[in-house]
Amino acid sequence: FTLGRTRAADCIPFRILTPGSGQVFPPSHGGGDFLGLEMVSVLGCLAGAEKPIPKLIHHPPLNLSSSPSPAVQERGRVQRILQLENRFECHSGRTMDGTDDSYTKDGTTDIHGKPAVRKDTGNWRACPYILVNECCERLAYYGMSTNLVNYMKDRLHQGNTTASNNVTNWSGTCYIMTLLGAFVADSYLGRYWTIASFMTVYIIGLTLLTMTASVKGLEPTCHDGVCDPTKAQTAVVFVALYLVALGTGGIKPCVSSFGADQFDESDESEKKRKSSFFNWFYFSINIGALVASSVLVWIQTNVGWGWGFGIPAVMMAIAVVTFLLGTALYRHQKPGGSPITRVAQVIIASLRKAGAKVPDDESLLYEVAEKGSAIHGSRKLEHTAELKFLDKAAVVTQEDKNSVNSWRLCTVTQVEELKSIVRLLPILASGVLFATTYSQMGTMFVLQGNTLDPRMGPHFEIPAASLSIFDTISVIVWVPIYDRMIVPVARRFTGRERGFTQLTRMGIGLGISILAMLSAGIMEVVRLHVVASHNLYDSEDYVPISIFWQILSTSLVGAAEIFTFIDNWSSSTTRHRMP
Repeated sequence: FTLGRTRAADCIPFRILTPGSGQVFPPSHGGGDFLGLEMVSVLGCLAGAEKPIPKLIHHPPLNLSSSPSPAVQERGRVQRILQLENRFECHSGRTMDGTDDSYTKDGTTDIHGKPAVRKDTGNWRACPYILVNECCERLAYYGMSTNLVNYMKDRLHQGNTTASNNVTNWSGTCYIMTLLGAFVADSYLGRYWTIASFMTVYIIGLTLLTMTASVKGLEPTCHDGVCDPTKAQTAVVFVALYLVALGTGGIKPCVSSFGADQFDESDESEKKRKSSFFNWFYFSINIGALVASSVLVWIQTNVGWGWGFGIPAVMMAIAVVTFLLGTALYRHQKPGGSPITRVAQVIIASLRKAGAKVPDDESLLYEVAEKGSAIHGSRKLEHTAELKFLDKAAVVTQEDKNSVNSWRLCTVTQVEELKSIVRLLPILASGVLFATTYSQMGTMFVLQGNTLDPRMGPHFEIPAASLSIFDTISVIVWVPIYDRMIVPVARRFTGRERGFTQLTRMGIGLGISILAMLSAGIMEVVRLHVVASHNLYDSEDYVPISIFWQILSTSLVGAAEIFTFIDNWSSSTTRHRMP
């Protein structure tokens, strides 16, 4: 039996039961009664250090005498009582399968790098800090980005096209930076330190952006509602924006994964709580988005940009403090090495062995013998038949038998990682198409809404950027409709548990996004017709069309998001075969 690992605190004498032998052995040598078991000391602990517990080598008992000694008879009586549990009894909680219920089984550690204690770390006790952090961060992000095109237009004196392009480029950079954040987390810092580091950059960017809207010298000079920023002032704004892009991009791929790290999937109860966590995580995002697109946009429009950017900066500071307060409770996965390096190794190894023949027997391909993967924190992946050229990287040649070079010989798991990336490329490409539609809400929808009638009653006008709130509401409404109504009906026709295939669901989402763009296009045609018929080309008056006609377009984008974005996330965590 292999007991696994222990710590000095676990080194307490315990009894060892040998199932079926009718004998109880204390953890020591000596005495003629113990000839039936060859033992190695199990208490090989050094104070203050972790040491592996050696294996217990269990040989069949020798035939001693026909009449066992009284001591053996007494031990047999005790054994028959204790055998009801049929386990190793250890004061540290270690059981017969070599595990310890006191610690997590997924390799997570605490902040000090020691094995995570189940009752003191992770689970729901750590999640409130992560959820509050996410809610405040999303409120800060959307509070700054939702109305950004109007800031570019009004305070930086940019035209519609220039402002729209600048916002789109900045938004794209935010998402591209997620690759950097994921790389740093997986390769070097781990998720916790990556989040903490990039949040620092994030809050610096928001603070600087607030200063550009409120501090004399950094704030553009405006006369009669027309601002004339200097090149230096414009440059400071863009430095602030791209610091924010670096910060939000760095933490975006880490926060949800870090939340998942708080739940040990080997424990069924924690595994169930994990799905509940993601429901609350999504809820936190939507709360932040709702407050940002309603309250903060109104403040920016009616109170001032200083307050409109200052509040997101304060909320980001709250996010940082809240996240750090939970430090002692978090579970951490150690970095597993650079995925870029592993991908490069497979490509180079397969090219170096371009002339090698892939064996028909896949068991001949190279893989580590251990139960786990050679990649820390990952599991092994099964071999698949597609993209056979990449399998050449795992072909063992005579040269590889002499010495293993990771740039010449890769494991099957490494090869399958690259295959999974290749399979996801069509899905990622379709995501780009939808993102083009989604980005219009923060640019062209807002610019179009600026010209429409925003009045709600005699005293209130809704800012054009606040119409994005209906996208969030649409998402919240469509989630239960899809889950409770659409899926059961589709299941009857398709026989699939999820109703649709993932690709079908994504196709539906893209179709809905086309309808959203059609409705927005029709709205623009009608708007231009009204402008021409009323000769409003040079007028500052609102076009006599209610801004609430835009609800149709934004709501359709929300419905498309349910089908497209969410299934993209699902697809990215599921292995796919080539079509």
